[in-house]
Amino acid sequence: MKKEFPILKTDRLLLRQFTDKDLQSVFKGLSHPEIIKYYGVSYATLEATKEQMKFFSDLEKNETGIWWAVCSLDNEIFYGAGGLNGLNKTHKKAEIGFWLLPEFWGQGIMTETMPIICHCGFEHLGLHRIEGFVESENKLCKKAMSKLDFQLEGTMIDCEIKNGQFISLDIYAKVNK
Repeated sequence: MKKEFPILKTDRLLLRQFTDKDLQSVFKGLSHPEIIKYYGVSYATLEATKEQMKFFSDLEKNETGIWWAVCSLDNEIFYGAGGLNGLNKTHKKAEIGFWLLPEFWGQGIMTETMPIICHCGFEHLGLHRIEGFVESENKLCKKAMSKLDFQLEGTMIDCEIKNGQFISLDIYAKVNK
């Protein structure tokens, strides 16, 4: 039986499954220097971006999470993406992630989107914990996590190498009580 992709809405936003028409927008985002500065995935070509699109859009094969295209309510404007990955059914947890095209920064889009993604994770996926791993230098994302009632649990110092340099990650979490 085919799983039905959950469509989520707010007063001004539509979160829907990715389609082939989103390829150019996803490439624009995941090749943009300001987005990939703190994001773990980037692509140099449209062709390479197709792999990310498969990850984003195939609910049947992707059992490690779910990602939505974040759009205007009328589905005319593509803003970015948000979702859950690293889904661990045994421990009932996942990692939240998002990115937004720079021309839409500062408009409250992600702070409106993330609560409904968390709600879907808690209520429909049965999660108990949603985590966020944020590069310590990413001040805007850290501010958003605090605004969304994620609790800062600590910092993993020099835990990854990115662009030849060690980076630290701040761990945020929200628990379904």
